[in-house]
Amino acid sequence: MNVPLAKRLTKFEKKAMAKLTLKGAPVTISGNLPAIGSKAPDFKLVKSDLSYLKLSELKGKKVVLSIFPSQETGTCSASIRRFNRIAGGKKDVMVLGISKDLPFAHKRFCDSEGITNVVTLSGYRDQEFGKLYGVDVLDGVFGGLYARSVIIINETGEVVYTQLVSEMANEPDYDAALEAL
Repeated sequence: MNVPLAKRLTKFEKKAMAKLTLKGAPVTISGNLPAIGSKAPDFKLVKSDLSYLKLSELKGKKVVLSIFPSQETGTCSASIRRFNRIAGGKKDVMVLGISKDLPFAHKRFCDSEGITNVVTLSGYRDQEFGKLYGVDVLDGVFGGLYARSVIIINETGEVVYTQLVSEMANEPDYDAALEAL
């Protein structure tokens, strides 16, 4: 029997998960973003050249995780462009654009848009990132992708800012994210 994960969870597990919407329709995600003040979980995701990048390799830099469902949507594309502009003038800041899009699609998009200040990462090989960060979408048309969110990690690997965009069709609050940098 193929029952969506969100329907198979216990009442306790459902209560612990964040609720979002996509164009007003309810969406369930796998958990909650890491707590502010906690150590950011390490991950290993695929760059557009098919090599891996681990969060632990970026120690000493401020890291912005811009997590989104797919760069193939207008909102996600706009977000990557905006973070590219924001990151352009920031010293020791690394912006990571994270989705389950294939690395080839990331490369094609970044090359065509002139995106040079965002490193795009794909979770297509990884089943843990979405669980670790609580961003796996469990149901709805975006089921299997990541929920739109922003997480900022300081130079020592501590989470200093989180933003889960409650309506997935909306862009994140860039000003709030910038203020946290």
